[in-house]
Amino acid sequence: MSAAIEYLEYLVGKIEEAAETQEVNIDKAADLVVESFLSGGTVFTFGTGHSHLIAEEIYTRAGGLAFIKAILPEEVMLQGKLGKSTLIERLDGYAAVLLELYGVKKGDTIMIISNSGRNSVPVEMAMGAKELGASVIALTSLKHSEQVESRHKSGMRLFEIADVTLDNQAELGDAGFYVDGCETPTGPVSDAIGIALAQAMVVSVVDKLTRGSVEAPILRSANSDGGDAHNAKFEKYLKDLR
Repeated sequence: MSAAIEYLEYLVGKIEEAAETQEVNIDKAADLVVESFLSGGTVFTFGTGHSHLIAEEIYTRAGGLAFIKAILPEEVMLQGKLGKSTLIERLDGYAAVLLELYGVKKGDTIMIISNSGRNSVPVEMAMGAKELGASVIALTSLKHSEQVESRHKSGMRLFEIADVTLDNQAELGDAGFYVDGCETPTGPVSDAIGIALAQAMVVSVVDKLTRGSVEAPILRSANSDGGDAHNAKFEKYLKDLR
């Protein structure tokens, strides 16, 4: 068997671990999203570095919920100068600026994605959101986060602050697959499993809304016939994302 197929089987194993261990927390996370939506609150998603890919994954995409708002400042993404996002996510005080700019408030829910859960920005984002009365969902690696110290002055890690934690099953350092003859692990899983967990939460939200006889504002692909007309029905949500 090729190393590529072995890795894919390794990845499938991680998804199975997530399916076996995360059902209860996915359900709890979906409850928070539904509660915010039905009460007129906003649902945010946020991640730094590679984690922003997961935040972006459930934002204005086909099959996604029209009301999810992403916090995606360029400063904490990977474009631009190498290492920029890594340094910025360690800054004290930056999360408070984002919370103010995006108007996070009581009754909102925010999903914060951070594989290590140790850096100042995701930790302060969680702490600040809770102080404002918002609910916090963490998407992180417990195997990683529990083995490292926080870089925030509080000593807290993301999973210790969140109302609900989704564990992406990643090993310490994320890359946990070994190719024969190579000492350094490869094949990270945090984004792949993180996206699967985030989408599982979305599916759970749709199920809960539908069972409650509430239309779930699900977007269709703008590249499918009739997609634009369908999505126009949800303009009241989309205009708030601009």
